[in-house]
Amino acid sequence: MRIVLHEGIKGLGNRGDVVEVADGYARNFLIPKGFGQAANAGVEAQAEAMRRAWILKNAKDREAAEEVAKVLVTAIVSISARASGEGKLFGSVSQSEVVEAIHAQTGVELDRKMIDLPEAIRAVGTHSVTVHPHAEVQFPVTIEVVAS
Repeated sequence: MRIVLHEGIKGLGNRGDVVEVADGYARNFLIPKGFGQAANAGVEAQAEAMRRAWILKNAKDREAAEEVAKVLVTAIVSISARASGEGKLFGSVSQSEVVEAIHAQTGVELDRKMIDLPEAIRAVGTHSVTVHPHAEVQFPVTIEVVAS
């Protein structure tokens, strides 16, 4: 069955794409959940307009993410935390604290889900975290944790 996607679905396609899927997948999942609709001539024309709008929005979002990258790559974000004499923190620095520090020191607003922090920071020192504000843009940010 040919379906026009209303939302991007990982492994299937982006918004506005016309894809061929199994009948059951379309009838039981995609169409009832509002992720797509059966394709016909009128719907496919509408899908082309959706696809063009998605491409423009994606390009604009990517440019904005690259501007954020220019600001944050050169910045060193400092976070103050309580620590022992050996440099181990009493607790840890989480994604939310990194986002708050970035916003306070650079004025850039990020979502905590954009920060790739494999595990919480538990020691004083300089750490590098990866930020991915867009699917095609990712960059490192230097975090300096200091004892307070």
